[in-house]
Amino acid sequence: MAINLQKGQRVDLTKGNPGLSKILIGLGWDPVQQSKGGLLGSLFGGGQGANVDCDASVIMVNEQGKVQANSDVIYFGNLQSRDGSVKHSGDNLTGDGDGDDEQIHVELNKVPTHIHKLVFVVNIYDAVKRRQHFGMIQNAFIRIVNPLTNQALLHYNLTDDYAGKTSLIVGELYRHGQDWKFAAIGTGTNAGSLGEVVKSFS
Repeated sequence: MAINLQKGQRVDLTKGNPGLSKILIGLGWDPVQQSKGGLLGSLFGGGQGANVDCDASVIMVNEQGKVQANSDVIYFGNLQSRDGSVKHSGDNLTGDGDGDDEQIHVELNKVPTHIHKLVFVVNIYDAVKRRQHFGMIQNAFIRIVNPLTNQALLHYNLTDDYAGKTSLIVGELYRHGQDWKFAAIGTGTNAGSLGEVVKSFS
């Protein structure tokens, strides 16, 4: 049974799951159904609304909270870390349908020792130009699964009002001695791109 987390909660991941070395991080979201016409209809043309293209990414940072290389940012344009410890499933353009929209596989034992934390981010592609924000997204979540048993370990639903926000720091996986912990962050920012989010870790 997965542990349902609240914003700000921190839990031991590996201590309670001895031998856990591979995890799957699933991230999901749904577009809010827009009504035809009205203000949104005039903004996005024909009332249908442009697809809100959310992208999940991982920022690998050191103990000082800094990104050391571009290759430590895993996203649709760089699907695998240089050491092979983090792998991205690829881009989902719409968020339609049930379940995970994008998945990230992590081999904890392969994460280089100088990497202290994996930061999971979701941002809206071209948000400023498209005049889109996370108020147009609902049912956002992050979950952690043991891929060997398909057992869900952790689940965090992001329930805050993120209207006007263009990126979300969803959660963090971080070292605690020999173990790994997970923190449910759920912070919205006004960063207009993944590049801007990464700059805050440089």
